[in-house]
Amino acid sequence: MTALRRALVAAPPMLWLGLFFLLPFLIVLKISLSHAALAIPPYAPHWSGLDSWREFLAALGVENYRTLAEDGLYLTAYLSSLRLAATATALTLLIGFPLAYAIARAPRGWRPLLVVAVVLPFWTSFLIRVYAWIAILRPEGVLDSILMALDVTSAPLNLLNTQTAVLIGMVYSYLPFMVLPLYASLERLDRTLVEAAQDLGASAWRAFWTVTVPLAKPGIWAGVFLVLIPSIGEFVIPDLLGGSDTLMVGKVLWTEFFSNRDWPLASAVAVVMLVILVGPILIFQRVARMERAR
Repeated sequence: MTALRRALVAAPPMLWLGLFFLLPFLIVLKISLSHAALAIPPYAPHWSGLDSWREFLAALGVENYRTLAEDGLYLTAYLSSLRLAATATALTLLIGFPLAYAIARAPRGWRPLLVVAVVLPFWTSFLIRVYAWIAILRPEGVLDSILMALDVTSAPLNLLNTQTAVLIGMVYSYLPFMVLPLYASLERLDRTLVEAAQDLGASAWRAFWTVTVPLAKPGIWAGVFLVLIPSIGEFVIPDLLGGSDTLMVGKVLWTEFFSNRDWPLASAVAVVMLVILVGPILIFQRVARMERAR
């Protein structure tokens, strides 16, 4: 009976994942193993009209994956996406941890208001917020006007259409995804553990690194994945704030799908990106289970 209850509880989320994750992934995988065609939709499977599984397996087309391996453009896009996403994740962690810690240590009556202030940007359209950064970062825009009025700079910084602008946009957009799980972990932290460490002779800084940070690991990892995963596939921010030297997987996917109309190659790009993302997540889950088992 207990096993039946567990199966009934697990059935809805498994069904949800099957319908909205596994099934779309299989469709994309099928398209990636097809070839481009002048048709609607613009692809044709290699195995049309085949009668046996042997013929099916023999007809699977891997030309698109071979193209990804041979063309340096796609490797550059993957590496650039990983580098920019990792940098943005590190910056959001550096900014988000002190912010979440301050909210968790604030008076209890102030905490809901501070959390609302963190998620307040979500009340505005994502696209409008990115366009606002264009007005801020463009030459002689808001930022340049303020800095030049204060005599901090004597000429425009020309931040727009650079990778720095992309990082600023990504950090700003994804900061709440880092702060909220960190706050959830730090808010539940037993402060008496920190006090006990200090009573035993640890300085405030050492108590922070040996007690607070390890206990906040679940929030840290959750925030890292919530920021890193969407950042790798980001399209809007690099397209609006980046320049010609900003090459990310999201822009490559858009170009292949809508400009080149090469759906099979674009699907192969998406499948490889998904494999790159899923691998570290599975490794992390395995390590986390091993740590809990100790």
